[in-house]
Amino acid sequence: MEARLSGWNTRLAQLTSSKNPYDSLTPPLVQTSTFVFPDAQTGGARFSGGESGYVYTRLGNPTVQLFEEAVANLEGAEAGVAFASGMGAISGVLMPLLKSGDHLLCSEGVYGSTFGLLEFLAERFQIGHTLSPLQTEEQIEAAILDNTRAMYIETPINPTLSLVDIGLVAKIAHRRGLMLIVDNTFMTPYWQNPIALGADVVIHSATKYLGGHGDVIAGIAVGKTEFMRTVRLSTLKDVGAVLSPFDAWLLLRGMRTLALRMEQHARNAQRVVEFLANQPAVMLLHYPGLFGGAQQSILKRQMRSPGAMISFELRGGMEAGIAFMNHLRLIKIAVSLGDIHTLIQHPASMTHCLVPRDERLRMGLPDGMVRLSVGVEDADDLIADLSQAFEQL
Repeated sequence: MEARLSGWNTRLAQLTSSKNPYDSLTPPLVQTSTFVFPDAQTGGARFSGGESGYVYTRLGNPTVQLFEEAVANLEGAEAGVAFASGMGAISGVLMPLLKSGDHLLCSEGVYGSTFGLLEFLAERFQIGHTLSPLQTEEQIEAAILDNTRAMYIETPINPTLSLVDIGLVAKIAHRRGLMLIVDNTFMTPYWQNPIALGADVVIHSATKYLGGHGDVIAGIAVGKTEFMRTVRLSTLKDVGAVLSPFDAWLLLRGMRTLALRMEQHARNAQRVVEFLANQPAVMLLHYPGLFGGAQQSILKRQMRSPGAMISFELRGGMEAGIAFMNHLRLIKIAVSLGDIHTLIQHPASMTHCLVPRDERLRMGLPDGMVRLSVGVEDADDLIADLSQAFEQL
């Protein structure tokens, strides 16, 4: 009789305890590029899809499969496909869905490289897109075109941290026969479950909180088995942004402490937000836990925590933002997030520098905004570092 796994820490610790032919405590690392067939007939049957089994690591690998199944399990999805980066996962999902002449409706303020991909698809393949706040039913309906084929949202949005009502968007998308894709990187399945709210596909930059230790680049998409198979046999196989077995093994190791890390991230973020709220140099503070009205209602409805990402605008614009970051000593200047280390970056000159300034300002990303990914260090030390930087500024 199998043990009942109800608590998050138990579930995460036991993620890879089954399907292990060697009975090793940690999951096996199958570091191979290809697999041997017992005979030519078996090789042919596996290539044609008539027989299950491993063929070539670009198409599937036991260690990578463990990671795919683990994330799908946590997200409540049927299946998953892993990629070599978060952008690999995003492009890997969008490419089988869209063709020339189609349209994608997106939340306003997406990650800079996602914006770059959308522009690339528009310029090279005539696949249009619209960026919309997607806050009301009327606003969403008005943004859907006759050639819209899917909807893509981040929530919280990077880096404004605005929230989008997944349930509302899913209801409208399905009513119009559209697929809904949600980037859940900022929340992880520990704090938010888009599939349960109606999303069709959930994407993660697994580089971030899932891995959690800043030592791997990876992405993953999860959803229904049929669509995930389409993704695997099209963009994964033929474009080839394949996750290595070793990186999958590192991710499985990192995910075991996901709940522990996320709780510490959240505790620290709350302390840091309280400190920042009293700083005269901070002109505007963005954090889901501070939002009121409809945004607060969305938070309570679909999230179990405000998260650990904070954005704030400094008086003095871009010059002030850059000077502030240069005065930090403990907090590291780096463009990633979700690491055990606290990281800070300047969207206008870094992650969103390729977004035209007018578009960036329309998206709510002013020159003086900095984005802080709160790590797991002691909160008192983080606040002390921020404090001395403010004093020098």
